[in-house]
Amino acid sequence: MLINDPETMAQLQKAFAEYEQALVTNDVPTLDRLFWNSPHTLRYGAGENLYGFDEIQAFRNSRPAHNLQRSVLRTAITTFGTDYGVANIEFSRPGSERIGRQSQTWVRFADGWKVVAAHVSLMG
Repeated sequence: MLINDPETMAQLQKAFAEYEQALVTNDVPTLDRLFWNSPHTLRYGAGENLYGFDEIQAFRNSRPAHNLQRSVLRTAITTFGTDYGVANIEFSRPGSERIGRQSQTWVRFADGWKVVAAHVSLMG
């Protein structure tokens, strides 16, 4: 199995950067496009557990669109083969000393890279 193939890594890094930009600007259509539209998609957040694309989409549509800015402190992206990867980050939000951690599992589908599972937690 090829780990961190440069072309695959570049593609996943691009998808992750698109996700991060969409997150901090509350670009819900892009976030929806980057998550696998399946009842099997999961998102565990700091205060919510969402099972399936429909719950994740409803959460995003009802979430306040303010205070979404954050600074990514550390990023670790690893690809396995050409169709599977994980992204892990550590982040902070302006005005808070708490550290957040986010983990995403990405799979390449015919229409591009999609998050199939995500977990967000806050520490401190």
